[in-house]
Amino acid sequence: MVGRVVWSEEALDDIDAIAAYMARDSMTHARRFVSEVFCLVDLLVTQPRMGRMVPELRQDHIREHFIYSYGVVYEIKGADIHVLAVIHGKRLLDSVGERFNLP
Repeated sequence: MVGRVVWSEEALDDIDAIAAYMARDSMTHARRFVSEVFCLVDLLVTQPRMGRMVPELRQDHIREHFIYSYGVVYEIKGADIHVLAVIHGKRLLDSVGERFNLP
């Protein structure tokens, strides 16, 4: 059974902010990044465990997959993928945990 993708508003805001930042130097690079994020998430529905478990959280159902230096943080809920955040790899994950009451 193929699930669905549920985007948090925060994750969509993250993508907008990252794309705006990238577009200052290269609109092409920004568009490619956004396209790759959406392609990745579509793939996650059929291969949800392709991302690694988030080391800071140590919960098997919360995972991340990187595109360039940005991690797409998602939660596996049954067959569904809930995209929680898209953050720079050097950014502390604490802020994401606070958004969704993660431990």
